[in-house]
Amino acid sequence: MKKKLIAGNWKMNGSLTANDALVRALVTGGAGKGCLVAVCVPAPYLAQVQSLTAGTGIDLGAQDVSQHEVGAFTGEASSAMLRDFGVRYCLVGHSERRQYHGETDAAVAAKAQRALAAGITPVVCVGETLAEREAGLTEEVVKRQLAAVIHTNGHCISEIVVAYEPVWAIGTGKTASTEQAQQVHAVLRTQLRAATPHADKMHILYGGSMNAANAAQLLSQADIDGGLVGGAALKPADFLAIIAAAQ
Repeated sequence: MKKKLIAGNWKMNGSLTANDALVRALVTGGAGKGCLVAVCVPAPYLAQVQSLTAGTGIDLGAQDVSQHEVGAFTGEASSAMLRDFGVRYCLVGHSERRQYHGETDAAVAAKAQRALAAGITPVVCVGETLAEREAGLTEEVVKRQLAAVIHTNGHCISEIVVAYEPVWAIGTGKTASTEQAQQVHAVLRTQLRAATPHADKMHILYGGSMNAANAAQLLSQADIDGGLVGGAALKPADFLAIIAAAQ
């Protein structure tokens, strides 16, 4: 039976002092012992958190990667650079990147490809807006977003992690019901099964305001293999409670 994966997305939060206290609290609390745990940190803190997590069982994650290999792309970080810091996971296509930076499905697919080529597991984020859900387009949207990554990455698709993040439930305090979340996860699993015989071994994470109160119920669903956790990942007690629910 595969272990659940709980990945914290710190977004644009943190400081040298706060990061040190947070990671030490997670280590003291036993994070990384009973399930897979990762923290996806802002790029300036990769070196610090690499040092803090070394030998702890907590994996290091990045929040973005360039779709380019090298060159005149000021402000971007390549997959090779991330690999130099021991990055294990990298978020690609987070809804905030799609919304605020205009990332297309093709760009997300290219970023996933770069990560895979460097031996980094891309956490491919898919999800619908409130308007798309109300229009009955949820399945169409998430399948389109994932299809682009499948098409670009072919047989390597079994090496990715998928994260379903309903955009309307990110940072809003709203959460998809357990049934709503499982329904979309099942759709994604079916799509992956059509692309690879290893689909049942892959992780599909729920990423819409998972917290200490709702984690156990969400994680009990057949196709929810973990969580991509935002705000709660910055609070050691809450993040450890979610990890405990995944064990």
